[in-house]
Amino acid sequence: MDTQSLQAFLAVADTQSFSRAAEQLYLTQPAVSKRIATLESQVGARLFDRIGRRIALTEAGNVLLPQARRILFTVEDSRRALANLSGQVGGKLTLATSHHIGLHRLPPLLKRYTQRHPEVELDLHFLDSEQAYLGVLDGTLEMAVVTLAPHPHEQLQVVELWRDRLCFTCAIDHPLANQDPAPQSLRSLADLCEFNCVMPGAKTFTGSLIAKRFNEAGLQLPVSMATNYLETLKMMCSVGLGWSLLPEKMIDSELVELKVDTPPIYRPLGYLVHTNRTLSNAARRMIEELENTRRDSAIK
Repeated sequence: MDTQSLQAFLAVADTQSFSRAAEQLYLTQPAVSKRIATLESQVGARLFDRIGRRIALTEAGNVLLPQARRILFTVEDSRRALANLSGQVGGKLTLATSHHIGLHRLPPLLKRYTQRHPEVELDLHFLDSEQAYLGVLDGTLEMAVVTLAPHPHEQLQVVELWRDRLCFTCAIDHPLANQDPAPQSLRSLADLCEFNCVMPGAKTFTGSLIAKRFNEAGLQLPVSMATNYLETLKMMCSVGLGWSLLPEKMIDSELVELKVDTPPIYRPLGYLVHTNRTLSNAARRMIEELENTRRDSAIK
């Protein structure tokens, strides 16, 4: 088995399309089909069922899939280890980040990094944090800077860099903003549940963190709309579609922070890499930049 055939196999399996796999690999569709045919000949089994336009893995394909990922992961890891011996900082760094972190935390850091290491080809992906975790796990991403999962994963090294305080907030003309509680008193979570809210998706790390607080109080969030993009949540909240919970840095003149009788809710942000992966010199320098940012934040 050659690595090019395995790459074609994974591309078709992931995209479920020979044409999309060809685009991903910068090949023609016949070239991808030829590589798959070669691999099928080598393993002595059909790897895909082609039913009309639909592509599905056969039983043999499903058996080969995790092994193919492991083989290519090991090959790439060996290449990085050899490249690192030169001490040069270059090549491609495949990095994922969430939209919020990419917009509000990383710009100054990325500017410094690209100025200091112009030979690095930064392959930046904006993904939901949950998707980024999967990408680091399967080896398609070298590292990610995202919202951290509530539970650790044994195959990942996870380092917290920052903490976002999530603020209860609503539009300045929302009923909650105009019904101030008595002096020295706070609204309860139950008070908030009398009004619709707009929230991160229930399956996101941030959404599950918020839902947990209300579940512990025996309450169900009255979610009228949900989205994974915090900037969109801010817009929906600012036009009065519901109250929400947003990072402190996002609260501006269009929003009012609500004082609620519950401990602060924090979400951890940081970076993650695979524990079994040899990091490129480019990734190591990125981690140094991230660690410096954490130290600078602590000093301030």
